[in-house]
Formats: sequence, structure tokens, C-alpha cells
Amino acid sequence: MIEKLLEFDLYLFTLINGLGSPYLDSFGLFLSNKFVWIPLYLYLIYRLYQKYGKSFYIYLIIIILIITLTDQLISSFMKPYFERLRPCKDPTLEDIAIIIGKCLGKYGFASGHAANTFALATFFNIVDKSTISKLLLIWAAFVAISRVYLGVHYPSDILVGTMVGALIAWGVTTILTPVANRFTAY
Repeated sequence: MIEKLLEFDLYLFTLINGLGSPYLDSFGLFLSNKFVWIPLYLYLIYRLYQKYGKSFYIYLIIIILIITLTDQLISSFMKPYFERLRPCKDPTLEDIAIIIGKCLGKYGFASGHAANTFALATFFNIVDKSTISKLLLIWAAFVAISRVYLGVHYPSDILVGTMVGALIAWGVTTILTPVANRFTAY
């Protein structure tokens, strides 16, 4: 059973990774660059300020907690525990994988990009529920898929990263939002 799943994962990887076009290369690199999203993050902070006024910092702390938990679970536990090579580091895929950009880090299970972007999108869909929040889910999906296209993750890496990020965001937000709402009531 697990062998069939791994075969399907490799099939999806080669399908997405092999799409290849200069436009998609540039777009994939753009999506995966965390620094180009700084204006978006600043806008999201502004949205929190619009909605919660001076108490927005409480929600900012929740976001920092969610991203920290997500990132640490993926980077410090999952990647070293599972030791699944990234496609770009796997010698058996030398003739198959098309690597676009840099291939940092040896292990790729699960995707930190997918986890963090879906954590952020999930948080905003819980506390904001606006059209912008819905668009964040599409943004997170594009970022996650770009990781496969660039050759640095398998589809299962992004699927698990997506689930980890969304679950952590849901859990932390569900637990801490009632506490945060008490502070914003004053």
C-alpha cells in the first residue's frame, strides 16, 4: 500500500515538476520567495488593526505563536525524524527532477512553506472571514504547488505541510481567540 502511495507521489511530482516554461519558472520562484510577501504581511497586520484597533497586537502574538509552532514542528521534528530526501537532493531522481533555483536543506518532509502559508491563511479565515481571507487560501495553494514545480518537495510533503499548518492554526486560534476577545472588549 505505502509503495503505491509513493509511486503516485512520484508520478504527481514528475507531472507538476515537468511542466516547464520560463514564465512558470519565474512565477514559481516569485511565489517561493518569502521576502516578496512582506507587503502582504504588512497589509494583513493593517487588517488586524482595522478590525481590532489597539488590541491588534494580541492577534499578532497569536500569529507569531502559530508560525513558530508550525515552523518548529516541521523543521526541528518532522524533517529530522522522517529524513525524507528532497527530490532535488535524491540521487535516484538526477535524471528526472528539474531543479529551478536553489535546493536548500537535505530533507523535505514536510513542507515548511506549505505549513506556514496555510497556517496564516487558516488563522485569517477564522478571525477575519473576509474575501481577502478566502484569497489567502488560494495564495497558500499556489505557494505550496510552486514548491513541487521548483523540484524541492514532493506533493505529499506539501499535503502534510498544509494539514499541519491548518491544524495548528485552527487549534491555537480556537483556544486563544476567546481569550483575545476578552482583551479587545475593553
